[in-house]
Amino acid sequence: MRKKVTVVGAGNVGATAAMRIAEKELADVVLVDILEGVPAGKCLDLMEAAPIEQHDCRLTGCSGTYEEAKNSDIVIITAGIPRKPGMSRDDLLATNMGIMKTVTKEVAAVSPKAILIIVSNPLDAMCHVALDASGFPKNRVIGMAGVLDSARFRAFIAMELNVSVKNIHAFVLGGHGDTMVPLPRYSTVAGIPITELIPAERIDAIVDRTRNGGAEIVGLLKTGSAYYAPASAAVEMAEAILKDNKQILPCAVCLEGQYGINDLFIGVPVKLGENGVEEIIEIKLTEKEAAALHHSASAVQSLVDDMKRLRK
Repeated sequence: MRKKVTVVGAGNVGATAAMRIAEKELADVVLVDILEGVPAGKCLDLMEAAPIEQHDCRLTGCSGTYEEAKNSDIVIITAGIPRKPGMSRDDLLATNMGIMKTVTKEVAAVSPKAILIIVSNPLDAMCHVALDASGFPKNRVIGMAGVLDSARFRAFIAMELNVSVKNIHAFVLGGHGDTMVPLPRYSTVAGIPITELIPAERIDAIVDRTRNGGAEIVGLLKTGSAYYAPASAAVEMAEAILKDNKQILPCAVCLEGQYGINDLFIGVPVKLGENGVEEIIEIKLTEKEAAALHHSASAVQSLVDDMKRLRK
């Protein structure tokens, strides 16, 4: 029996994630959205591409119902709205909190053993909503942030050195935003630290570009945001879980004292397997790196505090 992955949200990120999962033959896919006909239409289009792409995965689109999502192994949640002109930060946070709470309760009811991968923004804060709404253990609620941010860091390093991205390993820790913490000291090209290959001022520029990677794409697109790389990042996490390959990836997880942080979702390296987060890995940080991570955690804590205030 094939695995099943449900993707909630049939926008660009969700639909691209569904496509990647099917074309990698990782699982059958259920695509859910509130928009009538959209998930069914996108799934039919992808099924019609299957003879060309040579896969036999089944894709099912559902509007407003979660029945087909029953007994999913993984649920990837991309649902939410972007900030609109005139919308306050509180309004955006309150709206997406409501969407996340509703969606998570629906999927938890039909797939109580699923592992949740959260993609919706603000990412780290939405993980807290999903954890509370699902009632799942902490190892089964995981935020997609570090994989995407590290991929951007790796891409920019490859561009700088004109080398294959396959040679590059890089880590980005912290919250998913401009306080993220890229770690050049732990970033390598064929095992060689980038600090030995790239001048310090160029590393600083690459780090800054990584922190603003999403905003750069928004600026270029004018009327949208990134979706190819976010979808690929979520699917890489799903693949590690479905194949139980114990891959170490930077993900947003709820820390319980690691790195001196408690009860807060923050991006750190973790081992992913069939049980979700199987190990949180603590790497040694310099004082400067640790301070940057705690600064990033403070920004996430501020969002969590805002959510508590909005609930009152």
